[in-house]
This record gives sequence, C-alpha cells and structure tokens, in this order.
Amino acid sequence: MKKGLLHIISTGNQKPAHLAQIAGQIHPYIDAIHIREKTKTAKEIHEMVNLLLDHNVPLTKIIINDRIDVALASKVGGVQLAYHSLPADIVKKQFTSLRVGSSVHSIDEVQTAQELGADYVIFGHVFPTSSKPGLESKGLNQLELIAHHVSIPVIAIGGIKPTNIKGVIEAGAQGIAVMSGVLESEDPLVAVKEYYQHLI
Repeated sequence: MKKGLLHIISTGNQKPAHLAQIAGQIHPYIDAIHIREKTKTAKEIHEMVNLLLDHNVPLTKIIINDRIDVALASKVGGVQLAYHSLPADIVKKQFTSLRVGSSVHSIDEVQTAQELGADYVIFGHVFPTSSKPGLESKGLNQLELIAHHVSIPVIAIGGIKPTNIKGVIEAGAQGIAVMSGVLESEDPLVAVKEYYQHLI
C-alpha cells in the first residue's frame, strides 16, 4: 500500500502540447494532475484537457484549478479551489460529481475548508521554494499541527524533494504536490519515479 498520494501541478511554463506529452508519460505514477493555468481562458483550459486525454491521461486524474465551469464541461475528476474561488460547500452542493480540494495556508483556513466539505486540502508552502520568493515557509511543525487538526487528507506542497518526503509523511501529510520538481526536470519520467519510490 502506498504511503502517500502524489499530485503534479502545472507550472504555467510549459506549452500545452509539451505538458500533455509529459503527463502521458508520468500518469501511471501519479494520483492527480492539476491544470493550474491562471492566464489561460476557459476555452484554452478545455483544450488542454483534450490534449491530456489524447495522451491517455484518465479523466479521473485531472483536476482543474478554480474553473468549475471547465471542470464540469470537461467531466474531469475534480476542481481545486483557491481563496478567490466559490466556497467548497456551494460547489459540493451544486456539483456532487466533483472531487473538491481547497488550497490553504493556515490552521483557520484548513478548519474552514473541512467545515465547508472539502474532500482534501493542499497546504503550503512547507519548505522554501523558488515559486514563492521572499515568503517564509510553513515548516514541518506547522504541517503536523494542520494534519492533526482535521480529518480530511492534507497534501503538502512547496519545496518538496524526494529527500524530504519521509519527514512530510511522518508529519501527518497524506500526500505531496509537486510542480517544477517533476515538470521542469531534465527527465520528468525519471523524476516522477524517484518521488513515487519514496511514497510506496
């Protein structure tokens, strides 16, 4: 049995066709791939979903950030909600087929996400990361506090490398989310296998 879940989140730096090609290679080793493309239109995100499907990525593994409309139209597995998104309870009530995750950064936010019915939360950033320059990382102690404060799964994000996965899981996270560590590595398939090996 796997020790933890592995979510991959798009960086916004890959062209859609390249992202889809990578996703087609790595999907057997991951539990979810998030399309997190803040500058793309609904139409462009929908087209990205179709590219992933062309590379045999299962719909159930695809999660779209924020855009509930595209998630529903594309019939993907879930939606990841940010602070500016619709609240989880509204989404869960209206769209019962969607798996709903919430992005959180504090114990108050994780508590609220659970109360509103989120299926899981992504918490971070746990370690220093180039995607959040100048922002102080939360650290393993805060992760442990968060993970033991709620009953829903906590997925850790931010600066996670194969070498620090053990500490993240021991702190109570039920999985990790990775962006550039896989998608911007020299060989994404080799990279994802290394992460995967630390989660089984």
